[in-house]
Amino acid sequence: MQEPAITPELIEAHGLKPDEYERILQIIGRAPSFTELGIFSAMWNEHCSYKSSKKWLRTLPTDGPQVICGPGENAGVVDIGDGQAVVFKMESHNHPSYIEPFQGAATGVGGILRDVFTMGARPIASMNALSFGEPAHPKTRQLVHGVVEGIGSYGNCFGVPCAGGEVRFHPAYNGNCLVNAFAAGLADADKIFYSAASGVGMPVVYLGAKTGRDGVGGATMASAEFDDTIEEKRPTVQVGDPFTEKRLMEATLELMQTGAVISIQDMGAAGLTCSAVEMGDKGDLGVRLDLEKVPVREEAMTAYEMMLSESQERMLMVLRPEKEAEAKAVFDKWDLDFAIVGETIAEDRFLVMHNNSVKADLPLKALSGNAPEYDRPWVETPAIEPLADVPQIDPIDALKGLISSPNYAAKQWVYEQYDTMVMADTARTPGLGAGLVRVHGTDKLLAFTSDVTPRYVKANPVEGGKQAVAEAYRNLIAVGARPLASTDNLNFGNPEKPDIMGQFVGAIKGIGAACAALDMPIVSGNVSLYNETDGQAILPTPTIGAVGLLDNAEEIIGSEVRDGHVALVLGESAGHLGQSALLAELFNREDGDAPAVDLEAERRNGEFIRANRQHIKACNDLSDGGLALAAFELAEAAGVGVCLDAEDTPTLFGEDQGRYLIACNFDQAEALMVAAGQAEVPIASVGRFTGQSVRMGGSETDLDSLAALYRGAFAQALA
Repeated sequence: MQEPAITPELIEAHGLKPDEYERILQIIGRAPSFTELGIFSAMWNEHCSYKSSKKWLRTLPTDGPQVICGPGENAGVVDIGDGQAVVFKMESHNHPSYIEPFQGAATGVGGILRDVFTMGARPIASMNALSFGEPAHPKTRQLVHGVVEGIGSYGNCFGVPCAGGEVRFHPAYNGNCLVNAFAAGLADADKIFYSAASGVGMPVVYLGAKTGRDGVGGATMASAEFDDTIEEKRPTVQVGDPFTEKRLMEATLELMQTGAVISIQDMGAAGLTCSAVEMGDKGDLGVRLDLEKVPVREEAMTAYEMMLSESQERMLMVLRPEKEAEAKAVFDKWDLDFAIVGETIAEDRFLVMHNNSVKADLPLKALSGNAPEYDRPWVETPAIEPLADVPQIDPIDALKGLISSPNYAAKQWVYEQYDTMVMADTARTPGLGAGLVRVHGTDKLLAFTSDVTPRYVKANPVEGGKQAVAEAYRNLIAVGARPLASTDNLNFGNPEKPDIMGQFVGAIKGIGAACAALDMPIVSGNVSLYNETDGQAILPTPTIGAVGLLDNAEEIIGSEVRDGHVALVLGESAGHLGQSALLAELFNREDGDAPAVDLEAERRNGEFIRANRQHIKACNDLSDGGLALAAFELAEAAGVGVCLDAEDTPTLFGEDQGRYLIACNFDQAEALMVAAGQAEVPIASVGRFTGQSVRMGGSETDLDSLAALYRGAFAQALA
């Protein structure tokens, strides 16, 4: 087949800027072949190279005594004691999910699960953080149904419980939804598998499913804005098979027990190209590939197609040659492909052969370690105007407005489509606070949560970045967990625009400060840029996934609210309404500054909660919707009414940070008051849980009618 000529139009179609193409010419001293152009395009795009974000990602805290492996591998690894480790990561599949919601979301789940079991860990939990446009937008309903079905279909078939997540709606996502997938697994701390190749002349082995034409150019597509040609990008979306992935996991974990694996890498974005280059780069080796040996499922596939295919359920491994027969037997047993497709070489060279013809011959380091890196111009987000007056509003009417919005209504329509109990170790299902999963065969539990408030980040990227970490911290604390570490999924618009890059830089500064102050290092993550359609960017959405540890079930802070329990608020309340849920949902306003985050107070208050958990029957962090929404959520979950003493809107709906709502007996409340006084932690009685009605600010209605509204609003909005 005649390869196309390398023209400026072809270069642009591959997402390469003219100066980047000039750099390619300087590196190789000649014009690239079509396959080489594709390889450079795959490795130098934003999705694979992090060329706009690397400078700032290096500033994040990534170390700690609990960290076994930080960013740079397939997933992060954190020590949980007793010779065990939790392996976790969060990653985006935004662009594919907008183009093809079911397969885009499904393969996002598949990809993040592979990242975890590639490290030698068996997945035990998943989460997802989803952002969609307005419910009334003509595409939103199709996206929500397709994405939720895709996540559920893949995760349920694979057999991993969904521990939690979040769903939001905002007009900024009308043209570009966000699908962020999280997975965590367990491994022996001394049996973690890494991707750096070692040894010259070692076999490079292809494992798993066959290669097809699905997903060709997917990574390049994910590194560009959308426009009116979006439907033409449908073939770049991969197609997943969860049953094949389940077999691949079992085969991979079994293979790891044989001692055959030197290094192993998931074939994710940019497929065979990225996995081979990354393994070689990390091991300071070159790689030779013989593409005629690659198992394919379609006829007459070209070298270009094989190198850029993102077909799912595939891995690449460097193998101990003496273990070849034993390793092949494992994959034969699981009815999966096992093919030696190349070898490691001493030179800094990426040599791709197809039927004895050279299709690519490139310096390997130039593709990965020496890829372009930009210090993009950025401007600081300007200080926002002070908040204008907020009208006093009947608190029950305001609460109804919040819980009838799909943003704050119960999300059981979503999570009931996911298997939350498979593997039988789930201790707390989605619906209220962080999810809890038992560490099988031990007394320990792991807590999982994800959070961000994009309105805050847009108004004040530094404080918004801090708040995303702080709220994840509070969610873990509220169930009794000791926060361990974080993963991030940084979703932003076009970084070539200085104001968008300024949002990114500000958020990174805030995230870094909070992770350091709260001892929650970033151990893995993903950057998703160019989330724009026709020049309209999404809200900056740096999602924080976080993991915490409980030594035993006695450490769990439950949600056991009873009639007569006292309601206490721990933390300082000043009635901050800027960028609040109340303004957004009831007044269609997004004005005022984001709430300030006092990281010292966050840590102090969180440590107080954990140290005094024996006095706490239920706990909920105060975030969107403030005291009113937090109290309603606890009351509704328990089926007990609540009476709050406050009457003014700021006290009821303010979103000051660092606060927790506590339910406990009267004598426990007294003990907490004394302890808080000694620790100089602000605490106040704000009402009690009682009866079957919700009372606040002199207004009252029955709990059942509010619960029906809360439980039905999401499905009604997205029917």
